[in-house]
Amino acid sequence: MSSLAGVLVADFSRVLAGPYATMLLADLGAEVVKVERPGAGDDTRAWGPPHADGEATYYLGVNRNKRSIALDLTDTSDVDIARGLAARADVLVENFRPGTMERLGLGYSALKERNPRLVYCSITGFGSGAGAGLPGYDLLVQAVGGLMSVTGEPDGPGTKTGVAVVDVITGLHAAIGVLAALRHRDQTGEGQHVEVSLLSSLLSALVNQGAGYVSAGVVPSRMGNRHPSIAPYEVFDTRDRPIAVAVGNDRQFQSLCAVLGRPDLAADPRYATNTSRVAARGALAASLSETLSSGTADDWFEALTAAGVPCGPINDVAAAFALAGALGLDPVIEIADPRRDAPVPQVANPIRLDAAPPQYRLAPPRLDEDGAWVREMLGR
Repeated sequence: MSSLAGVLVADFSRVLAGPYATMLLADLGAEVVKVERPGAGDDTRAWGPPHADGEATYYLGVNRNKRSIALDLTDTSDVDIARGLAARADVLVENFRPGTMERLGLGYSALKERNPRLVYCSITGFGSGAGAGLPGYDLLVQAVGGLMSVTGEPDGPGTKTGVAVVDVITGLHAAIGVLAALRHRDQTGEGQHVEVSLLSSLLSALVNQGAGYVSAGVVPSRMGNRHPSIAPYEVFDTRDRPIAVAVGNDRQFQSLCAVLGRPDLAADPRYATNTSRVAARGALAASLSETLSSGTADDWFEALTAAGVPCGPINDVAAAFALAGALGLDPVIEIADPRRDAPVPQVANPIRLDAAPPQYRLAPPRLDEDGAWVREMLGR
């Protein structure tokens, strides 16, 4: 039996943070009903290329195990169906601008009167207070939230990450909040309002960079691929392609020096401890670069890994999936869905559970594919 079997989720979210959270809940067994705009649906249905069989892969990546119903939330009869779904649901997830759901009669205060057990999760860009009117786009939050100020080369502009990582982090926080609220409901019988914002989620995810500021007043800056508190912890050129070296302690540094044939570095008092290595990182990096450039990335990867030194080449996405497959992590699954002619490949849920593992029941739905099913469930 799945962990969340019997849990009905009304998903009023779109794009990434909300759909990612609800997909995680769906993988764990929840029945998720995705409410979409008639004719257009989730914005990500139009976010391509790339496409697979005419569908945007962006949409396909975060909407499996869901059912779709198209409802016009400006139409009285469709809003009535939406309210009926919310009254039946265990969880509701939405990421409209604050105040929108209230104007539709779908705000938490109104819905909890009919459904006091409802766990209602609101995802915003900047909270429901003074930042309520600000648009919550990942790039914007990476910019104003400090992430771009610590990403990129020291002499270059701030750079966004290659994935909408703030949306993903926020979706994870939202899913955790929902699970905690469901646990609370199991104990008390009462639902509650869960609120998660992109900005707060990013500030939490700054971890060591954020802690350095709030605890020591240090405002970090861009360091390229270097780490502000560890050395050597960066990318080096080899004879053929770059390699990342992540030395986390003194023992690993001694092993690195041994493999590289550089006992002089191991004996140098400037490099005796991590703190001293950070202070002298420029000179250390120059010496390491000189030696690493004499061999290939694969040769160094094999030798250093055998010695317990964390390192690895910079893979492209194809090579990353190949590595995960070679390690037995089964990163790709296929969903055979009677609603489609062929199985749909998906990135696997990374959570492993012995008793109730994630399930892959339904491929991402086409727009309004389950409208009749939802109406029947609601007796409409």
